[in-house]
Amino acid sequence: MKRKAEQASAREFDPIAMEVFSNRLMSITEEMGNTLIRSSFSSNIKERKDCSVALFDRMGRLVVQAAHIPIHLGSLSGAVASVIDKYSVGMLKEGDAFVSNDAYLAGGSHAPDITVVTPIFWSGQVEFFAANIGHHSDVGGAVPGSTGSNLKTVWEEGLRIPTTRIGINYCPDSDIIELIAHNSREPETRVHDLNAQIATNTRGEKLVHELIGASGLEAVKGSIDDIIAYTERRLRAQLRKLSGTNSFVTYMDDDGLGGDPVAIKATVTLEGDQILVDFDGSGPQARGAFNVPRNALLASVYFAIKAMIDPELLPNSGMFAPVTVTAPAGSILNPDFPASVGARATTCQKVAGSVIGALCGLLPDRNRMASSNDVMPGVVFSGPSRVQGKGTFVYLEVIGGGAGARVSADGMDGIQVHCTNSSNMPAEALEIEYPLIVEEYALVQDSGGAGKHRGGMGIARQIRAAGESLICSVRCDGALFGPAGSDAGLPGRPAHAYRNFGQQNQKDIAAKTVGMTLMPGDSIRLETPGAGGLGAPSERSISMLAADLRGGKASRERAVTDYGIELVSAADSFNEAYWKTRG
Repeated sequence: MKRKAEQASAREFDPIAMEVFSNRLMSITEEMGNTLIRSSFSSNIKERKDCSVALFDRMGRLVVQAAHIPIHLGSLSGAVASVIDKYSVGMLKEGDAFVSNDAYLAGGSHAPDITVVTPIFWSGQVEFFAANIGHHSDVGGAVPGSTGSNLKTVWEEGLRIPTTRIGINYCPDSDIIELIAHNSREPETRVHDLNAQIATNTRGEKLVHELIGASGLEAVKGSIDDIIAYTERRLRAQLRKLSGTNSFVTYMDDDGLGGDPVAIKATVTLEGDQILVDFDGSGPQARGAFNVPRNALLASVYFAIKAMIDPELLPNSGMFAPVTVTAPAGSILNPDFPASVGARATTCQKVAGSVIGALCGLLPDRNRMASSNDVMPGVVFSGPSRVQGKGTFVYLEVIGGGAGARVSADGMDGIQVHCTNSSNMPAEALEIEYPLIVEEYALVQDSGGAGKHRGGMGIARQIRAAGESLICSVRCDGALFGPAGSDAGLPGRPAHAYRNFGQQNQKDIAAKTVGMTLMPGDSIRLETPGAGGLGAPSERSISMLAADLRGGKASRERAVTDYGIELVSAADSFNEAYWKTRG
């Protein structure tokens, strides 16, 4: 029997047919994602694309996730599992839709991420689930945005939604939608976005029906089984080439309420075709909102493994089987109810950074990289809407930073890393929609860690309040510790936050500040962390250093400190010749 099972699991796949079918599945989720983005009302989804979509089979296995936000995999998987656990497949009806958000009641990761799940029927039986998640800018709670770093319990973080039927016979339940909406500071926006989420899954259902109609149910299910089995087999084959144990520690400045730095320690063990990721040694449960629910922890680890070991691995349940993740109970990565979780994405970035750091000690040299910014810098503004009759607005801004230098190249400047992947908010769209003015949006000079290859640069985003007074919160870790360099590379510049930067009343503010009042004309500036450099600064090529100086990425004063006067002088000479050739 064992021999037959091994032969079945090792059967040959038609690579061309598999590639075609995989792309067909991906096209369904891409179309769902486009539907959600184009039909949503909030800037957070329609402009920043802070959303994700996925398909699951009737057993709750991930079939495919679109290339949106990696951390959302946790809430999507948790919501589908919650629907199956609460109702069982046999109790579901065609045209049902379910909504949830809670980390403890429904497998979510934090309250603003609202998930909608729709069962997909064929011949009277549930065969698949369409799921999507949208980050809603506010779901109530103690502070605008529902994610204050100083909040202590989930009850302070807004409306808790257990798995709840929100649609019957393809008709959205307006009572449930209004209940959710009126627990938000932007009820009209919540209504529109929730309806868009329900419609997105209906679109996914239609596309799945077209696929089944063209290929047949059994052929589709068999192809999905093959793809999931192939993904698992491919990852296990990669793991068998590796072995050993290595640890890496990243640090958060505090747990949201001040105090000592908090360690996020990952120990990765590669043995045979298995990978164990253990977080023993990580900090205790946070008093503030930086705790990470189980599903968010898994999503962060899966991302790091895929990114470092096999970036082309198909995004389905096959990549989960070889991975075991453990974290001590009552720790920041395995919190006890009712610990707050609203700012979990920042911790998840540290989780991904620690796993990547540990893997760098086990992978071939070509895979090594220095630490990226490993945080999720963000600001929230709230106040009276400039549109009459709209009441209050809540605007969330999440900002990129530097990516770590690699063995063969500098780190990327000003980019979202790891578990977050949202777009920036165009200044024009922001200023049209909100009483806000973007005063500066630029890369931060000298923020990338020096090295043979330089770390990516952080971003400066400065926004001024226009009109009436506003409430503002800033949430950015990484103000105490610059992202680590590698192989003698220097660390990146830490985060900085200012009020009224460049004015006579300029003031440094804490990178974690909640509920600050801004008067008309006041501004907030957040400078996100750069990233670590890789290799000794003395080994940087003259032409690359010259380009940094020429482009303003490095100041001459800082370059002399980091690279030495001889290398900088050579770069100066290179630039003199450069400008002469260009007249």
